[in-house]
Amino acid sequence: MSQEPRLLLIAPPTMNHTPAFDRALALAQALQRPLHIVAFDYLQALAVAGLFAPEQVAVARDAYLEKHRHWLEEQATRMRGHGIVVTSEVVWVQDPYSEILQFINEIPLVVIIKDAHEESALKRVFFTPLDWQLLRDCPIPVHLVTNALNPRPRHVLAIIDVLRSEDQDLVFNDQIIDAASKLAEVCNARLQLLHVYDWTAAYAQDFGFGALPLATGIYEALGTAQNQAFAAMAERHGVSKDCRHFIEGVPVPAICRFVEEQNVDVIVAGTVQHQGMNKLLGTTAEQLLHRAPCSVLAIKPGRGL
Repeated sequence: MSQEPRLLLIAPPTMNHTPAFDRALALAQALQRPLHIVAFDYLQALAVAGLFAPEQVAVARDAYLEKHRHWLEEQATRMRGHGIVVTSEVVWVQDPYSEILQFINEIPLVVIIKDAHEESALKRVFFTPLDWQLLRDCPIPVHLVTNALNPRPRHVLAIIDVLRSEDQDLVFNDQIIDAASKLAEVCNARLQLLHVYDWTAAYAQDFGFGALPLATGIYEALGTAQNQAFAAMAERHGVSKDCRHFIEGVPVPAICRFVEEQNVDVIVAGTVQHQGMNKLLGTTAEQLLHRAPCSVLAIKPGRGL
């Protein structure tokens, strides 16, 4: 495989055409990059049976993998008809994330694309499904696709946090906007910029709910300062005034309402590694994956699109 930067599509183990295929094709065309498709297969029942009848199970496994390879190659052939370079493979592996890390180490990747796989809240806390591993730990951008009504996005929304204060955090905001701008530009989509000012959280964190009335003036001033910082950042990136949105509310519900009202195709947000309880509770980007009615592009510090 060449060392030209490419997109990596993680196909589902089931042999069915999903929204991520259409989104991957559209982005490969827009970015003018080759696409590699990989499917990870592992059947626990076969693995266990192999302990007792290894030869027969090996034959069954090889037949299954060959059938999957043939199906995946058919999908790749259809995509090549749209003028992009596509390669594909099927890998028998129990730990897909470790295999993905090998891809990252061996091939220059632009972005990983995968259908979002929703898990229950309880399972998500005590287990680490591949989606959440990718969001939390993968060092390159991850695009989790919930639907592809418009395979090539028409409306891109960048979400930033102007409360970031450290220099590296401010740079991260710039990276998020730059990635969203590039995605919108190559897809000929509309770009909008959003910050949600959650003043209730700031109250609770700093003073406790008993002091809310006494601090109203302070937090009105904080909101004004955040609004000014947001406007300055939007201005620096050339985002027109009609595409800037500074709203108050609880972040995730407010973002979801905005996405529905504006028919957003892709949310671009930042996500970082977390430790301890923060890892269990998740970030805004992770919560959006569970609740937002559109796809999410997660940008990692130091890595743009």
